[in-house]
Amino acid sequence: MTAFSLDGKTALVTGANTGIGQAIAVAMGRAGAEVICAARGSCTETLEMLGRGREVRLDFSDPLAARDAFGEPVDILVNNAGTIRRADSLDFTEADWDEVMDVNLKAVFFTCQAFARAALARGAGGKIVNIASLLSFQGGVRVPSYTASKHGVAGITRILANEWAAKGINVNAIAPGYIETNNTTALRADPDRNRAILDRIPAGRWGKPEDIAGTAVFLASPAANYIHGAVLNVDGGWLAR
Repeated sequence: MTAFSLDGKTALVTGANTGIGQAIAVAMGRAGAEVICAARGSCTETLEMLGRGREVRLDFSDPLAARDAFGEPVDILVNNAGTIRRADSLDFTEADWDEVMDVNLKAVFFTCQAFARAALARGAGGKIVNIASLLSFQGGVRVPSYTASKHGVAGITRILANEWAAKGINVNAIAPGYIETNNTTALRADPDRNRAILDRIPAGRWGKPEDIAGTAVFLASPAANYIHGAVLNVDGGWLAR
């Protein structure tokens, strides 16, 4: 087994029915892991791409949705499920604020907690990979709750790494750049915003979900055993500008 292999490991990937989560689930399966695809909707397409694995229905509008998801051993947790709401900050509603924070931040913390409790109870360690964002570092425009939630994901990643590194649990995060997913459809459909974004990306293109998947496999693998509390930007060079 190489340092990058996930042979013999079980990975639970949230939001695995589409986009980045789907790509991560498929990549982890190809690296040897048994994959549990967790999402509010059907993961049939992802499972067909994997050729194996299984799904569980978890709706993270309930931040404690995963409290009973780790009754069997799970070695890797990828917190990818997320949502976004767009409006000027002057017009942003409490409902939109709470919905995004519940899914993107509160659910991430309590899913990490459930995973770690189960792992430590059986005397094992594990790997947690949270999906952050460029907006863990920047402010963005018209997405106040999303920005706040993703800043929070970076903070949660660091505090849990501080508490759990010595217990054998690695907690890290990936900050994707501008990726072709459902969440960015509106941006890509706006010619002015699309051009402004492309003009800043040194790689000259939007990222694809597969561009994130390899980093997730790396952070979940033995090759990353001494990485704790990192937030790795995978952004085509955006933050280097």
